[in-house]
Parts: sequence; C-alpha cells; structure tokens
Amino acid sequence: MDRREALSAIALLVGGTLVGAEAFLTGCKTTGKKEGLFSAEDVALLDEVGDTILPTTAASPGAKDAKIGEFMKVIVTDCYNDDDQKTFTAGINKLNDASKKKFDKTFMELAPNQRHDLLVDLDKEAKDYNANRKEKDQNHYFSLMKQLTVWGYFTSEQGATKALRYLPVPGKYIGDYPYKKGDKAWAL
Repeated sequence: MDRREALSAIALLVGGTLVGAEAFLTGCKTTGKKEGLFSAEDVALLDEVGDTILPTTAASPGAKDAKIGEFMKVIVTDCYNDDDQKTFTAGINKLNDASKKKFDKTFMELAPNQRHDLLVDLDKEAKDYNANRKEKDQNHYFSLMKQLTVWGYFTSEQGATKALRYLPVPGKYIGDYPYKKGDKAWAL
C-alpha cells in the first residue's frame, strides 16, 4: 500500500467528514496557490478562535500553542477551492460583525467568557444552517473554522503528544489493553 492509498483508507475510516478532505487526499491540487488571503491579524484572530474552541488546560496545551491560525491559513490557501476560500475569508469579517452586534466589540477585544459565548452561538447557528442547507449551498464559515481547529490541533505535535496518549515507537500488539474511565484517546 502506498502513501496515497493509506491516506485514502484513513479518510474513509474517519468518515471523510472534514471539509477540504478531497483536496487533502488529492495532494491539494486546486486552481493555483493564492497569496495574501490572510493578514497577520487574521492569523492572530484564528489563533484566538482556535484557542477558545480548544483552550489550554492543566493537562494539555491549547490550539494557539499548536499555531492553529497558521495551519488554517495554509490549508485554506493551498487546499480549499475558490468557493470555500471565499466563505472562510468572508467568515472572518462575519465573526467580527457578530461580535460587534452581540458585545459592541471586535472578537479580539472580548473577554474569554464573551468569546466562548459568541462561539457557542455561532456553533448553534452553523448547525442549524448545515442541517437545513441544500447540497450545493456553501458550508457555514464557523463549521470550517471549527473543523480546521480540531483537525490541525490533533495532528500537531502538541495535540498528538500532549492531549492524546502517544507511543512514539509501537510495541507489541495488545488486543485487550486495559481501559480506565477518563483515559486519553490514542494518537494515530
């Protein structure tokens, strides 16, 4: 089995639920790389969004530690099709508009509890939108942000080695390995 077949098998196993998974599995071949989709401020905002979704805890680092904003920038720029790129980049402005509407401040000016409340509202909005959308409609921008946060974090060094149980060199197969309630999931 070559690398491409292995990645395809893993994507099918996971369910192929990631938006942009098609581009990822085909080697990120889109109509061409676009420069300048994101400013440094956009990347900083995406770091904060990611860190609000997956914050730092006593047991593991947060999404900002995994440089999730830079990950999102690379995937959206290099792998997303034009429609998803437009949805995602316009979503940054929509996120700030929603923040101003609810709290009269930009997302970066909000306190951590306000950021959390705003993202909970956007998550509900995205779930409603995605449940009622037609196949050809665009994805909700917050769904894209959330999926990229989870994907990027758990495939980063910090997420895979500190948030998940990590065994750098697999040992022998133990089919009935003991599980204790509350144990971390295994990293792939």
